[in-house]
Amino acid sequence: MRSIYISLVSEFYKSRKTLAFWAAILLPVGICSLVTFGFYSGSEKVLKMNYPGMLLWVSYAGATLNVMGMLIMPFYVMFMAFSVNNIEHKNDTWKTLFAQPLNKFSIYTAKYLFAVLLIFICLFLFAALTFGFGHLLQALIPKYTFSQYNPSTFLINSYTKLFLSSLGILSLQFILSLILADFLKPIGIGFVGTIMGIVTASLKWKYAYLIPYSLPALALQVTKIEKGKDPLDFEIFSREIWTSLTYAAVLFVAGYFIVTKKSIK
Repeated sequence: MRSIYISLVSEFYKSRKTLAFWAAILLPVGICSLVTFGFYSGSEKVLKMNYPGMLLWVSYAGATLNVMGMLIMPFYVMFMAFSVNNIEHKNDTWKTLFAQPLNKFSIYTAKYLFAVLLIFICLFLFAALTFGFGHLLQALIPKYTFSQYNPSTFLINSYTKLFLSSLGILSLQFILSLILADFLKPIGIGFVGTIMGIVTASLKWKYAYLIPYSLPALALQVTKIEKGKDPLDFEIFSREIWTSLTYAAVLFVAGYFIVTKKSIK
């Protein structure tokens, strides 16, 4: 554990000034601010809908969640996976990295966990800012009905599912970024995969859940609501999430063997 901690701290210092690191913060701040401004400036149109509190939260949070699940999330994860490994590719420091007095598994695990951590920070900020800005809108426009409903469970479930569903993509792109040093190839493969994922998820193809890039979009589709329960209190560990976690586990192990071979070139 100490080796993983040391390697994780090292990854932080190497990446703290990169776009990948700051994107985890700037992306949620930027998108949530734009959505909030839209609800503030277009309040007259929103108020005409006469949404009760729950539906208003769904409309407000959904503006971000739908875009994240369908498009932004897969590309963000692709960029994050590439950026973490690109530091070593760019400086040709793989040999130097594995020459350290730390075991190879710890170094590899720390790189992977750092990418996971950045994704977690990004989505945590999305949930927190959505909650905070929603209540800010309520204070600025008292006629809104945000105060009628507590969206905590909805936001936690939605962003937890989005986080877990992204791990399959991360693991696959992590491997591609280990094998392919240039930017275009892993991103190009990911782009094609994302388009396939969006199309198959939109068409509700029954095997779409087997495509890692479709999992964020599928994970946000509420397919089962228990009678008498809050319709926004949905299941987290659905089929899509278990598929993503399976991909993540298998590809994580495969990536370790790949990076071990790479270190002795």
